[in-house]
Amino acid sequence: MSILVVGEQRDGTLNKMSLETVAAAQQFGAELSLPVHAALFGKGAEQAAAELAASKLDKVHVIEHELLDVYTPDAAALAVRQLVEKLGARLVLFPHTYQVRDYAPKLATAMDRVLVSDVIAHKREGDTTIFVRQLFQGKVNADVHCTGEPPFFASLQAGSFRADTREPGSAPVEKFTPSIEASQVRSKPLELFRESTRAVDLGAADIIVSVGRGIKDPENLPMIEQLAEALHAEIAASRPICDNGWLPMERQVGSSGQTVAPKMYLAVGISGAIQHLVGMKGSKIVVAINKDPEAPIFEIADYGIVGDLFQVVPALIEELKK
Repeated sequence: MSILVVGEQRDGTLNKMSLETVAAAQQFGAELSLPVHAALFGKGAEQAAAELAASKLDKVHVIEHELLDVYTPDAAALAVRQLVEKLGARLVLFPHTYQVRDYAPKLATAMDRVLVSDVIAHKREGDTTIFVRQLFQGKVNADVHCTGEPPFFASLQAGSFRADTREPGSAPVEKFTPSIEASQVRSKPLELFRESTRAVDLGAADIIVSVGRGIKDPENLPMIEQLAEALHAEIAASRPICDNGWLPMERQVGSSGQTVAPKMYLAVGISGAIQHLVGMKGSKIVVAINKDPEAPIFEIADYGIVGDLFQVVPALIEELKK
């Protein structure tokens, strides 16, 4: 029995959510007294495995096969299944990426199991592991546990577990070659879709200054830009700001935008609707500025300033420049 993390990489670059999943797996491993393995597949997997191996893991498996060089759900599900069966994995964890959403349900169904998707936390009740996932855009938390025989499958929401909490180490890297026939791969991949308009990856930012409808007018945005510059931060926004075209859609945080987990998230004039909170609740420190003391954002904020942002923000900028 073991725990297996199936990470994601593209052309040798590791998806950072893979490291978050490793951090979660290490917690599960300690609780269940099970060894933790990790795996990568696709072109460039061996290069990306070196970064993954700098974690406290029993082994990193590079799944190699020419039919995995270009991603297809058929080949991915077949390959991962064979490794799961070889290791006798009890729990298989994935980062909740678009690619995982494509092939992981197929894998779980092929093994007559269920995938618990978009997990935000977990807890133990006796000998049972409970997964926590959100319903209705974060309005309700549901406790889910798996019955029957393992393996059990779960994908983890971005930011729910912090990559910087993973234990460092030096894991051995081993190659694994699955048995896949070309006739088993029914889908034919087309050219990779690229979001050419996206100029910023908010998920990689250490500090984010996010602005909401409290800014009132787009002419007031330069003040927020000055604050972000003083903090060496990226600018983000709630949905109304992006819907109005005041900032590009790529800077939207929330259930219909990006999910972020920076070291500090400064929410300026954001009331804290659940759709927004879903996208930033994994932030290490949340600072909120809002004139309404009853604003929902204060319920999750580590530090709150109740006041007029048009007075507070200039004062902050002045102090930061000093």
